[in-house]
Amino acid sequence: MLLEAAVPMAPGWVSIVGAGPGPLDLLTLRALDRLRRAEVVIHDRLIGADILAEIPARALRYDVGKARGRHTLPQADIHALMVAHARAGRRVVRLKGGDPFIFGRGGEEMQALCAAAVPFEVVPGVSAAQGCGAAAGIPLTQRELASQCVFLPGHADRGDGAYDWAALVRPGQTLVFYMGVARLACIAERLMAHGLAPDTPAALVLDGTRPTQTVLARPLQVLASQAPPYGPRPGLLIIGPTVALSPHYQAEQTDVAATVEASGR
Repeated sequence: MLLEAAVPMAPGWVSIVGAGPGPLDLLTLRALDRLRRAEVVIHDRLIGADILAEIPARALRYDVGKARGRHTLPQADIHALMVAHARAGRRVVRLKGGDPFIFGRGGEEMQALCAAAVPFEVVPGVSAAQGCGAAAGIPLTQRELASQCVFLPGHADRGDGAYDWAALVRPGQTLVFYMGVARLACIAERLMAHGLAPDTPAALVLDGTRPTQTVLARPLQVLASQAPPYGPRPGLLIIGPTVALSPHYQAEQTDVAATVEASGR
C-alpha cells in the first residue's frame, strides 16, 4: 500500500514523517506540508516545541514518546492507533525524530500499515547522525581517513556478544552510537580491549543542532574516564579519526564533566 510520495494526503492516509534532529528549519518542506495538513499527529518525545507548533489547532495529538526505562505507549498500541484513525478516514502523521528508518522503528510501523492495508508514505528526515555530525564539524566519511560509517544502538550493548567488536575496531571507519551516552565507558572499554587505540578521537554531541548543543571531543580513553552521567539531554557518541577534524577536538587532557556543567548554565 506504499503510494507515490508526491501524492497529496488523502482521507485515511498515514504519513510516517522524519522530523530531523531538532530545529524547525531542519525539517524538510514535504514534512512541514504533511504536518500542516494533519488531522491526527502521533509524535515522539524529543520533537521540538517549534515543530509541534506547526500542528493545526484542530488536530488530535498523541505523545507516545519513549524514554530510557519508560514507554508511554507500547509499540503495538501505536500501530493500532495509526490504523484506527486511518480507517476512520483521517489524515494521520506519525512524527518521528531524525529519520524514521534509522533506529526509529519506522520499519515496524510500515509493516503494520501494510498488514492492515492502510495507504501510507514515508517522508525521510535528516538523521541524528547526519545532523549532529555536521553541526559538530565531524565528517562521517573523509578521503584517506574513513571510507565507511557504521550506525549502532548504544543501549543494545549488553555483553561481548552484542556486536562484532573485532569488525568495529578495523581502521578506516566512523562509529556512531545512537543513545550511547549512558554506556560510553562500557563501549570504550570493549573497543579498546579488542584493539582500538586509546587515543582514537571520540566525541559526545549533546543536544546536537540545537542552541544548547555541547560537543565534547577528546581521545577515547580521556572521554570515557570523564564521561558525564546520563541525563535528559539526547546525545550521540561518535568514534573515529574524522572526529579529530572537528574544531571542538582537544587532544590534551581536559575536564569533560566541567565542560558539560558549564554548557548547562
